[in-house]
Amino acid sequence: MAEILPLVESHLRAALGAPDARAAVTFLGADRIEVLRFVDAAGGLVRYATLGMSAAPMGDAASAVVDPVRGPRAELLLTVRAGLARTDEVLRPLAVLAASPQVEGVVVAPGASLDVGGPLWPGAPFTSVLVAEGGGLVEDLELTELTASPGVPGVPELTGPAGAPERGDPVRFLPLLPMTPNEAAFKRARGAQELQERWLSHGTDLRDPLRGAVPLD
Repeated sequence: MAEILPLVESHLRAALGAPDARAAVTFLGADRIEVLRFVDAAGGLVRYATLGMSAAPMGDAASAVVDPVRGPRAELLLTVRAGLARTDEVLRPLAVLAASPQVEGVVVAPGASLDVGGPLWPGAPFTSVLVAEGGGLVEDLELTELTASPGVPGVPELTGPAGAPERGDPVRFLPLLPMTPNEAAFKRARGAQELQERWLSHGTDLRDPLRGAVPLD
């Protein structure tokens, strides 16, 4: 479903402007993942967006039948304050997370925590991220013209009222909130909502690449 990706990139450009840089990473057993960088000079922010994760719907890797149309689709967004850390080196960790639905059969959804196995960038106090709700910074992209291909073995054709084709699930653009190891442990024990409430009550700047852990006592 590579024809989806130009639509996704156009949607990102409409919301965030033109990217000033892009890079691609390819993993064994997965399609290429790109990461686009968008600079918000007025806000002093840099945003990173994956491109490639939404090419196919997410689902159980153990399933005997892969539906090419139905199922959740997403791309990942990370926003940080510019010029404070070597955040451009988040490229590979982001690409690893974006490839995880293809490689590991992971369904990435709001409330999930994803571990990258090391610092997000050199010197970062964060080794994992919390997946937040989408629809704020970049609205969902409706795939109005994406329909099932008749005759795909084992996949029923999608039809709506009066036999009209149904569209596939929209592409969601999910923000990633970096977590310190202590915050990740707190989230596992108490849940995503309680961690987010703790961040909110302490006025935590989640875009600060140098911030410390929120008090968890």
